[in-house]
Amino acid sequence: MIKPEEVYRIGRLGKPHGVKGELSFMFDDDVFDRVDADYLVVSVDGILIPFFIDEYRFRSQETALMKFDGIDSQDQARELTNCDVFFPYSLSDNDTESMSLAQIVGFNMMENDHVIGRISSVDDATENILFEVISADGRKNLIPAVPAFIKEIDNEKRTISVELPEGLLDL
Repeated sequence: MIKPEEVYRIGRLGKPHGVKGELSFMFDDDVFDRVDADYLVVSVDGILIPFFIDEYRFRSQETALMKFDGIDSQDQARELTNCDVFFPYSLSDNDTESMSLAQIVGFNMMENDHVIGRISSVDDATENILFEVISADGRKNLIPAVPAFIKEIDNEKRTISVELPEGLLDL
């Protein structure tokens, strides 16, 4: 059984494409191509299920046409429409230099050995990328993803150590 803490979200499946089971796949991270993965994990009714990749081809920088093993008709593909797609941490790039923003969602943000909160999402819609961090008391903080603020990323402990400017968390 695949556990939620073993995977991270990389995209969402869209509409079927054609009649042979292909699906449009909108992705935020192309890790499935970089590490030559055999499968992706799809959340179907809240259950994480591995689907083996038969083939795929890119349509743009953020979209691919994905064909999964055993999904051979438009009706079968339609059942996966709007399902979130995840990738196992164990298969991803473990090098912090090649780490994607999607991989750090779920990491704890630390400052001076104090947990600020958990990174719930990364807003990269603008040039100024922001970490959305939820503290233990439920408060949401938006913290700029500035390299000068980030001191260390620990993949094993799933933490990011930062040094933030005075008063940033009080905004």
